[in-house]
Amino acid sequence: MRESPSVFAFPMILAAHTIGLGLLAGIDVAHKLRVLGVAPHVPEAEFNRFLPLMWLGLWMNVASGLALFVGYPTKAMTNELFYVKLSLVALAVVLIKVIRRPTRRAPRMLALLSIACWAAAIATGRLLAYTYHYLDVTDLIEGRRRP
Repeated sequence: MRESPSVFAFPMILAAHTIGLGLLAGIDVAHKLRVLGVAPHVPEAEFNRFLPLMWLGLWMNVASGLALFVGYPTKAMTNELFYVKLSLVALAVVLIKVIRRPTRRAPRMLALLSIACWAAAIATGRLLAYTYHYLDVTDLIEGRRRP
């Protein structure tokens, strides 16, 4: 991506990441809002029709996220927010499965937690562009961080 002769390489990968996020988080949040009582007349089966699109969004994000990571690994690995974002996304994906189980407990609380995870994951993802710092070998040897 960094060595690509195209000026569109990075923006296209970022666009794919954003579209994948829209599919994944957007469809999941719509479902969670239904669990919370918004649009109760929409049957659960109607949301199930969108599950393949939601999982497509997940895989789009995995692929584009890996491309972004490979392009700038130091930028990601030296930023604590990167790990927070990955943890929030992982928790939100686990909650997708948990809330869909027929024996689920406290679905409204889990739905609120899921929406909060997506909102926080999106916020931390945006903050990654502004909060990074690079470490070099000298910094590691001397045990310091650059601002």
